[in-house]
Amino acid sequence: MKEFSHIPVMLEECMQALDLKNGGIYFDGTIGAAGHSYEILKRTAPDGRLIATDLDDEAIAAATSRLKQFENRFQIFKANYKSYEQVLNEAGVECLDGILLDFGVSSHQLDDGDRGFSYMQPDAPLDMRMDREQTLTAEYIVNNYSASELTEILKNYGEEKFASRIAANIVKARTGSPITKSGELTRIIESSIPAKFRQNGPPARKSFQAIRIAVNGELTGLYECVLGLTRRLKKGGRIAIITFHSLEDRIVKQAFRMLECDCVCDKSLPVCVCGKKQEIEIITKKPIIANVEEMAINPRSRSAKLRVAKKII
Repeated sequence: MKEFSHIPVMLEECMQALDLKNGGIYFDGTIGAAGHSYEILKRTAPDGRLIATDLDDEAIAAATSRLKQFENRFQIFKANYKSYEQVLNEAGVECLDGILLDFGVSSHQLDDGDRGFSYMQPDAPLDMRMDREQTLTAEYIVNNYSASELTEILKNYGEEKFASRIAANIVKARTGSPITKSGELTRIIESSIPAKFRQNGPPARKSFQAIRIAVNGELTGLYECVLGLTRRLKKGGRIAIITFHSLEDRIVKQAFRMLECDCVCDKSLPVCVCGKKQEIEIITKKPIIANVEEMAINPRSRSAKLRVAKKII
């Protein structure tokens, strides 16, 4: 097993966005190798507290080791950040001073040949599970879902133009023997896309993203999670969210807009009857992106977008 490592994206931008202070209570939804969490605890010394979640046992072990100097100031739960209600209740925390959600897959997970996240690892098993204790894998989806189900996944989660063609070819290929390796799936995808469209980046990227999202249920309940977590902030608290593709970013924007508006009544009504109040101020009217220097050091930061909001009630 490789050492769990990950370069935290837009580290300084995230720390500034959270407006950290001593004694604050912060939530890191995907702790990974604790790059962001380490800085949160360091900059909120001596009394700042961190509650964190992750589904990856290797990440939790690495983060626990990395943060050992901050003993008694942090708790890490093996849980999906969408289970924040249960996690915060168990931690005895009602309100938060800051929330960081990083939706990216870690460099370690992408590079680990045993995980099957990347089309760049041809001999990797089709796994893609964040939580290796769950039963649903990419291999099961690829070999058992119908052509229509596969098409929906590739279209909805990968925005893949040739979704139906790829799905049909997957179903055809698996009739001989199961598709078990990333390289096999990559070849099927590439052969399904006309040559002139293969120049627009790696042909398999969108499909691998889509299957990974389906395996881990990444978008399920995300909108409700952003709403609910933001409402656990204290007045003046900040939420910073890093997304890596348009589907996530769109959901975050929609949730922020709902929290920012002060009325959801039908516009035909003469007066507001819903009673909704503006809950946040959106700090980033346009998302923050990594600077040129960071992109050169960490190419995976190129697709990252950071959106920030402040609780006002």
